[in-house]
Amino acid sequence: MIQGERVRLRPIEQADLAALEAEANDVDAQGFYNMFGLRRSNTFESSFNEHGFLSDHYGMLRIVTHDGAAIGSVTYHQVAYGPNSASRIYNFGINIAAAQRGQGYGTEAQRLLADYLLATYPIMRVEASTDISNIPEQRALEKAGFTREGVLRRAQWRAGEWHDLVVYSKLRGE
Repeated sequence: MIQGERVRLRPIEQADLAALEAEANDVDAQGFYNMFGLRRSNTFESSFNEHGFLSDHYGMLRIVTHDGAAIGSVTYHQVAYGPNSASRIYNFGINIAAAQRGQGYGTEAQRLLADYLLATYPIMRVEASTDISNIPEQRALEKAGFTREGVLRRAQWRAGEWHDLVVYSKLRGE
């Protein structure tokens, strides 16, 4: 478990699967920036059984408050910027329950995840991207110590149209 001042990041548990499945297909729970279409039933169960949502290439952790309430999740996946292993980094995303947004939980969760990935893997950078209109997430990434790098034009297909993304990174030692 990764411990912060206000939240903890913990591995996904069997008891989380039903809630994760319901959240994945709930437009309100996903919000405008995280809804990429409906998911098939039992995809969480099969992923959980296969690798428990934790591998060197992909991971999902539950964000919980200190009283144990699950308020969201963070995911990360490996990205390669070259053919050698030294060119691998992690890109991650976050989803916080609507009622918990704007309270600093996401900022702390993203800082904790970045610190964990940089401490665990021989990588130089972690990165996150968000819709160019998602100002609250941009602020959260900046508060978590990330640097805005630029805009990926029309990089994401969501909600029936192409969206520009803002890319943020944090380097080892920053």
